Amino acid sequence: MRVVVDLSRCEGYAQCAFLAPDAFRMHGEEALMYDPMPDDALRDQVLRAAAACPVQAILVDRLEGRDVPVEASAS
Repeated sequence: MRVVVDLSRCEGYAQCAFLAPDAFRMHGEEALMYDPMPDDALRDQVLRAAAACPVQAILVDRLEGRDVPVEASAS
């Protein structure tokens, strides 16, 4: 799985860091750091974190044969 965060859109709400701390973490109060290729075992946490992003700044790609990107959305 590949994760891309639009850092110009991210506003530092840190919901992703709360829901998937092994993939996302805050550096200071506003700077998000993330693992662009998190372990597949974190898939559920990463998808929940992406869905919880208030500004939908997180995009998750499934790499293993499913090349259709999954956009984070609450719907």
